Formats: sequence, structure tokens, C-alpha cells
Amino acid sequence: MDLTNNEKYLRSMAIQIRANIIEMIPPGKVGHLGGSSSIADVLAVLYFERMKNLDPKNIKNPNRDRLIFSKGHAVLAQYAALVELGYFDREELKKVKTLNGTLQGHPDIDKTPGLEAVTGSLGQGLSISGGMAMALKLDKNEAKVFCVCGDGELAEGQLWEAAMSSVNYKLDNLCLFIDKNSVQATGTTKEIFPIDNISGKFAAFGWHVIDIDGHNIKEIQKAIAEADATKGLPTVIVAKTIKSKGFPFAEGKSQYHNASLTEAQYQECLDCIKKMREEL
Repeated sequence: MDLTNNEKYLRSMAIQIRANIIEMIPPGKVGHLGGSSSIADVLAVLYFERMKNLDPKNIKNPNRDRLIFSKGHAVLAQYAALVELGYFDREELKKVKTLNGTLQGHPDIDKTPGLEAVTGSLGQGLSISGGMAMALKLDKNEAKVFCVCGDGELAEGQLWEAAMSSVNYKLDNLCLFIDKNSVQATGTTKEIFPIDNISGKFAAFGWHVIDIDGHNIKEIQKAIAEADATKGLPTVIVAKTIKSKGFPFAEGKSQYHNASLTEAQYQECLDCIKKMREEL
């Protein structure tokens, strides 16, 4: 496979994000494998290429780009990226969801450096992101706000209110990613609360809409560049993904939305990581 050096690097970081996710959920520890793994490729491009002025030694740099994880239950993916950027020591990965650790089951801005908001009560992240984007515009600050929502989360009404207000205030410094993996906690989105034509709905609300394969690095890069070039409108990037991407035994299965792995499954995940690195 012929890859540019940068694409190869970003793919390697997506693999590392998945490896770190697995490190955080050893056998017997419950964790959100599915929705964390599905967004890994998007986070690799955001954190290791696009987002500007990120500095673990100057966490509150006012010119930093922001990332809000509205689907806060999948924050393991965000931890997996932040540790590679040096925001906290790797030893913290072993202490996820413990009282003596800085990494909790949902984002906690009081404990964890590099996070921008307390999230996980679904539907609220886009409202927070819109408020931040408006504040940046008032301050004439060119920083950008990125937000990640799940497709199951689109059942929340507050999100659509935020979608309307984002267009009303012309928040072209706001970019929303929908992690469209089509599976939520207890089944498929089609079975539980089908929301058809996500792209059409956002288009009807006035957003600039881009549809991509959420595991294709080049498509992710191109979509972000298009969002950056779009003026006067917020952009939504609807990323078609696979729940638990990278771990075939768990792909597309709701039982791995939040679960513990057996010893055999954990070893299989490690073998998958090894294979991904060899194939790169």
C-alpha cells in the first residue's frame, strides 16, 4: 500500500489510540470499547494534525483549538490521544475509573488536563460547543471548536436546538463530527430510535454537510479542510464508522458498547493491534 508519510503517521497514531484504549480496559474492567474505537481515526487527524496551539505546559492557551466530546462515555479515546501528547503520565491509563486516578469514566475537567467540558449527559455537547464558538467570535479569536456526537445521541432534543442556534449565529468556527456507527447501548439505532437521513436533516437546518468514511484518513483530512474553508455556516461531518473498529470479534455488536473483556478477548485485541502495526 502506497501511503504518504503523513498518512502513515496518522494511521499509526490511530492504531496507538486503539492500543491505549485496550490498555485502559484489561480483563475484568468494564469500559466503552465500541464507541471509543469507532472514533479513533477522526481523533488521530484532529489531535495529531489539525488542532492548533495544544500545549500540555500551557493548557489554557486562549488561542488553542477546543474539542468537546459530547458522547462523554467514549472519553477513553480522548485519553488515549492526550497521553500521547504528554498531558499526563502513562501510568494514569492503568488507574482509569479509580478514586486515585485522574481519568474518570466520563470527562472531568477538574481532574483531567486537556479536557474542555464535563459531558456524557447526552445531547448537551453541541450547546456547550456553540457557546464556546460564540465567545471566541466575540473575542475575535481565530481558534476553532470541534465537537463529537454519537448517532444515538441525535434523539436528544437539545442537540437540535443547538443546531438551529449555530446556524443563526453563523458559527463557521464550529465543526461537528457525528460518529455514525449505527449501534447504541442496547442495540442498533435502527431498532431503538431510528433517525434516518442525518445529513438531510442537518442540511435542512442550514448546516454545511459532508459525508465521509470515518476510517479513511484522507477523507477525514479533506473534510476538515473543507470545513475550515466554509464561511458563514457551521459544518457537520457525518462519519460512517464501525462500532469497535479494529477488533473483529466485537465489531458492530452492542454488547461491546460498555463491557469487560475476558482474558482470551483481551489477548485477541492485543493480537489485532500487532497485526494492524504489521500491515501498516
